[in-house]
Amino acid sequence: MTFEVRPASVFEDVRALIGPKSPGANVCWCLSYRIPSKLNNELRGPARGEYVGELCRTEPPPGVLAYDGDEPVGWAAVAPRSDTSFARSRTIPHVDQLPVWSLWCIRVRPGHRKQGVSHALIAGAVEFARSHGAPVVEAYPLDSGDAQVDMTMAYAGIRKNFERAGFTYAADTTSVLAGHPRVLMRLDLR
Repeated sequence: MTFEVRPASVFEDVRALIGPKSPGANVCWCLSYRIPSKLNNELRGPARGEYVGELCRTEPPPGVLAYDGDEPVGWAAVAPRSDTSFARSRTIPHVDQLPVWSLWCIRVRPGHRKQGVSHALIAGAVEFARSHGAPVVEAYPLDSGDAQVDMTMAYAGIRKNFERAGFTYAADTTSVLAGHPRVLMRLDLR
């Protein structure tokens, strides 16, 4: 299948992928790594969605969406690392001083998994970052080998998917997610 990847500027489509079923729920909305932890803890219920709505109206938008026709089927968060909590991370190292972009969340809608959506999202996020001047894109996927990964914790991506997209191993991290170590992968766009 072929999926079209577009900037995440349509809030309703972003909400369909990362928003809660109940408007008052305190789900991530993919803000946990995007904003300072104090603000992340203060934003509750509908305020989280309102914040993401504002991000969708800014330039650049907060990531990319994959579409199957007009239906949004996947989400990827990508932004300059300096604008995320990864800029201050004690567990994800800095490899150099380049103004890299981080790709940290990939979400595929149930019913659309194992169809290539995550591969389209990675490629689309890379092109989005490139179009905004990124010299390098980093990701921090799980290094799970052949082990099964809980789908709710697979948002960071899987190492082999990034390798297929041309990313190369750059460093170990001390971050662990769902019992799997995370590695720092990079794709040089220069």
